[in-house]
Amino acid sequence: MLKILKKIKFNEEENRMTNVAATEDVIKNYKKGKNKNLDYLLSKRFGWMNNFIQRSEVGLEVGAGAALSKQFILNKNLKTSDFSDHQHLDFKNVDAQKTEFGENSFDYIISSNMLHHIPYPIKLFQETHRILKKGGKLIIEEVTCSLTLQLVTILMRHEGFDFTVDPWSTTQPVTDEKNVWSGNIAVTNLIFDNINLFEEKIGNLYKIEHHKRYECLIFLNSGGVCSTIFYIPLSTTVLKILDKLDGFLTKYFPNIFATGRQIVLRKI
Repeated sequence: MLKILKKIKFNEEENRMTNVAATEDVIKNYKKGKNKNLDYLLSKRFGWMNNFIQRSEVGLEVGAGAALSKQFILNKNLKTSDFSDHQHLDFKNVDAQKTEFGENSFDYIISSNMLHHIPYPIKLFQETHRILKKGGKLIIEEVTCSLTLQLVTILMRHEGFDFTVDPWSTTQPVTDEKNVWSGNIAVTNLIFDNINLFEEKIGNLYKIEHHKRYECLIFLNSGGVCSTIFYIPLSTTVLKILDKLDGFLTKYFPNIFATGRQIVLRKI
């Protein structure tokens, strides 16, 4: 993995983005339908998941935030949950590391850009394994800490990254436990770039069914999901061209350009 720095962290006062974590504003702005760039980005982020979900299955999204997934997931049995208590959520005040759901409750669980906020990722894997049915799927959409995303993080002073932490620890958190919006965008690299270590740690719980790094320009010019940044409005035709370019850049130079990754873990 290419690194600009081993670690860097920013506090909320340093953040150059606006409206960070303003969930109600995210929902309100999205419903206005003015940002076609963001709509295209979200259709990419959630659309691929439909290939792994049967329409009759029962699902749960953890860390759902604005719960925009329901706009793109074809399955209508998806319930949303979050640590917050926003009224649009199906389940409120849910800690994904320790839920109150019964064992074998869901056919699939979605985690979208939430894993890098979790203090103890191993606890998330153990808990989702507990509440998934046998053969169930943990569907993960996440950031990947490429050189591009490291540079963007440093420029925007948003969240930060730390390659020195142990994502498998149950005693040393990888993010700030006292701040639910604290993030470490290096976490998914530390977990999924070392397959041998992954199998050693939780190979008895899950097998990797799908793993792909992708996304760059479409994300950088989206205007932001849970925050607001400058973007250039583009037509669907131009967005599709950028998407094709993204495909080339992230396929052949993922460590430099890829800013996202798709992962499906199958419960053993």
